[in-house]
Amino acid sequence: MIPSDTIAALSSGALPSGVAVVRVSGPSARIVMESLAGGVPPERRASLRRFRDAAGATIDRGIAVFFPSPGSVTGEDLAEFHLHGGRAVVAAFLDAATALPDVRLAVAGEFTRRAFENGRIDLTEAEGLADLISAETEAQRRMAVAQAGGALRAIYEDWMRRLTEARAMIEASFDFADEGDVGDDVTGGVATKIAALTDEMRTHLAKADHGEILREGYRVAIVGAPNAGKSSLLNALADREVAIVTEVPGTTRDVIEATLDLGGVPVRFSDTAGIRETADVVEAIGVERAKAVMDSADLVLALVDPQSGHGPFARFAELLTHVKHPMMLAASEAARDDVVTGMSRPRRHILTVRTKVDRPEPHGLAARFGGEWDDFAFDFGISTQSGEGMSALVAHVAALAVDAAGDPDEAVPMRTRHKELVADALRILEQFVSKPDMPPEVGAETLRRAGNRLGALTGQVGVEDLLDVIFSEFCIGK
Repeated sequence: MIPSDTIAALSSGALPSGVAVVRVSGPSARIVMESLAGGVPPERRASLRRFRDAAGATIDRGIAVFFPSPGSVTGEDLAEFHLHGGRAVVAAFLDAATALPDVRLAVAGEFTRRAFENGRIDLTEAEGLADLISAETEAQRRMAVAQAGGALRAIYEDWMRRLTEARAMIEASFDFADEGDVGDDVTGGVATKIAALTDEMRTHLAKADHGEILREGYRVAIVGAPNAGKSSLLNALADREVAIVTEVPGTTRDVIEATLDLGGVPVRFSDTAGIRETADVVEAIGVERAKAVMDSADLVLALVDPQSGHGPFARFAELLTHVKHPMMLAASEAARDDVVTGMSRPRRHILTVRTKVDRPEPHGLAARFGGEWDDFAFDFGISTQSGEGMSALVAHVAALAVDAAGDPDEAVPMRTRHKELVADALRILEQFVSKPDMPPEVGAETLRRAGNRLGALTGQVGVEDLLDVIFSEFCIGK
């Protein structure tokens, strides 16, 4: 249902700017155009106009365009005004527009919400628009463009269509059981089709981690003993002083993050407190947070400074016991891959990094630890001072992140909401497939329940309580 009021807002971003675009959407959009622009220009054609307030004073001179319903972005009459991008100009124009009856300023996401409510877009496309606005990397942009263009909608609506057809066949089997053209083996045929559908849904769901990484970032935990060079590495990666670096052990108390665009994927590096036993209450909290970050990371960079005098195996064993999923300590990266089952974050890697390679090895270090350093093969050796090894490490992390993110043009579940609803529908359909003797009435109801879960994905059913949350992600004017 089209709202009775009309909304207005700046839609082109922060001021001042070269050009500012103000949109007005709703039943009174035509009246606003007539009042401020002196008339309504030909539909969908840009027209140079002088904009005046109710007293006839000139506000600005610019371009006016009118889009009639239902063919506008909101599905309502929509007037668009292109002004000079000064704060005073825009303020005066919005004051004049909202002084007219039934015209008010829009709230965040209200234009997009009206597009959804008027059937111009579905909920996945609206979420794609939100992601497109917030995209910071090329892969995020491509992902959002695909979703905003209806890539997920096409998949979910196809699933719903097939469910509806299957349900209709079952209902026909008991509604028209006496008709000759209704087969006796309807339920078996439907079960075969639903089994094929569940296979597609499992494949789709298995790629949910790709969408999560693209939206939220590939998470890299930088861990090690105090003064192993963690903060220096973060600063070198970010090319700025993100973290404080001193010779005093335990300087880093909290988790400090920096996000880099590597291969189009947002990669979130987290500098953590040095893991050690400590009586300092604040530092102990930092150590616990470091363990939590390490546990949830996609990649762990385990840093060791040979200058510290600690043997590597003992130190790594201590570090890796803090990860919930066991990891094998071995020289090759492949042997340290931790396969974690589940929908999200299916693989975690560990890379061992020897730091401060620009400094000479302490005299007698290998002898003191029985040749332990000679036998241990680090994945990388780096120096944040000279830059040695840094490009190789960054390139490897980028490759891991790109591989984990998958193809950004592929339609995959992008949000927790998508994963949960698809998983719910899949569980319901697996019940249907696993019980071939299910009475037809129960089978039809089972398919209806699954269809409702899929309908919530696109916003067709049961999403009223989510709309305020979803559309609050948008800026005002979108």
